[in-house]
Amino acid sequence: MSRLKVQGYGSLVREVSTNAIINTDKSEYELYMQRTRVREEQGDKIRVICKEINTLKADLREIKDLLKNGKE
Repeated sequence: MSRLKVQGYGSLVREVSTNAIINTDKSEYELYMQRTRVREEQGDKIRVICKEINTLKADLREIKDLLKNGKE
């Protein structure tokens, strides 16, 4: 497995057999993973909030129906 340094970048190397660029800086990878985790957590929060909103909407519909039926 032969690697060549990418000119102008201290932490990048090119894998000769696949021509892939590889970042050898571990701290950059850690930052990438941290950002990925934060994005996933935000997506989870949004999904939970949407479920809560839909539940509240259904509850309001039910209350409105009960109020309408009580007037008749």
